[in-house]
Amino acid sequence: MSRDQRRIVRELVDTHGQTYADEAGIRLKDTPQPLYRLLVLAHLLSARISASIALATARALNEAGLRDPRRMADAAWQERVDALGRGGYRRYDERTATQLGEAAGLLTERWGGDLRRLREEADGEVSEVRRLLQEFPGVGPTGADIFLREAQLVWPEAAPYLDRKALQGAERLSLPGDPDRLLGLAGTTEPAVLAAALVRAAVDKDVSRDTLDRVG
Repeated sequence: MSRDQRRIVRELVDTHGQTYADEAGIRLKDTPQPLYRLLVLAHLLSARISASIALATARALNEAGLRDPRRMADAAWQERVDALGRGGYRRYDERTATQLGEAAGLLTERWGGDLRRLREEADGEVSEVRRLLQEFPGVGPTGADIFLREAQLVWPEAAPYLDRKALQGAERLSLPGDPDRLLGLAGTTEPAVLAAALVRAAVDKDVSRDTLDRVG
């Protein structure tokens, strides 16, 4: 059974192992702008809206120049609404425009626009990072989990971070629900890549079906 499970994980990662940051065009590094863009992406993805729309909206905000907290906070509310609309994020555009402005203001005022300072305040404690992230308007537990799933690629103390949504993907593929066993099956795969692939299986039945069909 473990051999079949390894094949499932390999097929899943090989075919669907793109991080959401990468798909949104964010070249994730431990520097202020990519980390901020990841925070915005986590905010967008945490709403009850399709991932494809959230990703398109993250790209639209970037194209509008709203890629750092100072620019986001200084932008007119209507400018944020319009950028959200161009990405297709219309159901939540007005509320989200307000939240993005408020969150950018908080990040600028409290942490100088640099999420690494939030990380320093947490003194490397992942649970405290998760708590602090939820102080941003619009970022709840789900948004904090999304951020940490992706940020573990550049914040090693967060790894391995396989949250409840990733474990739901494992269940759908009849894989172990224990993170350590999943990591063992994944071998040298980056935990962030594994987590993204598992989440894709959790939110898209076609991903899990395609993966299992490939294994046969």
